[in-house]
Amino acid sequence: MVERIVKPAGPYSLVLSARGCSDATRWFRDGVLTAAIGAGADAQPAIAVQSPDGRVLLRAADADSLERLRFVLALDDDHGAFLRRFARDPLLGRATGLLAGMRPLRVVTVAHALLRALCGQLIQASHARAIERRIVRATSPAAGLLSAPPTAETLGRLAPAELRALGLHARRSATLVRLCRSLDLERLRSEPTDVVASRLERERGLGPWSVGVVCMEGLGRFERGLVGDLGLVKLASALRGRRVEAWETEELLEPYGEWAGLASVYLLAAYARGLVPLPASRSAWPPQSAAA
Repeated sequence: MVERIVKPAGPYSLVLSARGCSDATRWFRDGVLTAAIGAGADAQPAIAVQSPDGRVLLRAADADSLERLRFVLALDDDHGAFLRRFARDPLLGRATGLLAGMRPLRVVTVAHALLRALCGQLIQASHARAIERRIVRATSPAAGLLSAPPTAETLGRLAPAELRALGLHARRSATLVRLCRSLDLERLRSEPTDVVASRLERERGLGPWSVGVVCMEGLGRFERGLVGDLGLVKLASALRGRRVEAWETEELLEPYGEWAGLASVYLLAAYARGLVPLPASRSAWPPQSAAA
């Protein structure tokens, strides 16, 4: 077992970042994140806990697992430039102060990010996570009380019909199996974001929202926003006083440039907490949901 105390780069709050992150491969309870790190039968539980002075204690099976845990937690990706740049933004200004330590957590494998993106299309977050959880538990070996992170190999073993039986839509099942069998998903880490986005958007069943999820949670990059997210559709509708189409959320994210992915997360969190100023006479539409 390897243990290390890490000082995060820039503002960081494990509580803000890990809230709501629990899935088949990890959970966050009483301030402690426990996550299966590694792949397949080699995956082992690792933990992270933040002390009052801001430093984060990491404990993992070996040095390589420790580095993967640092990536999952985004400890080394200082987003201070984002906070400073948008401190006076009319939509994000309050959130950059009150939620300053929040960074979206990543998943261990790009295959897991792809699975999450396909499960989350156009359905409520709770339903999407339930489908994802069933698929991971059905395909990945156990790592203690958790499941190992899914890989292209473990997901690609299933036929689309088997994924459909676990709750994933037939077309999305076919897309997942096709990509897991034909594309080296982990090699996408070495490609520029624009190249990754262009490659994935050529695939049937993948759109801007899915690409944003893969880039942010699988690759740890913030350039691609969650265009079409139903939460952002609801926010844009409330701001404009009319029902907006999913593509119009791209206009909402456009001012944030290379920070569009992180801005998506902050906008969703700020809207949920009532930190976004809205016209008093305008009601929100549609009912709260998570992804598109």
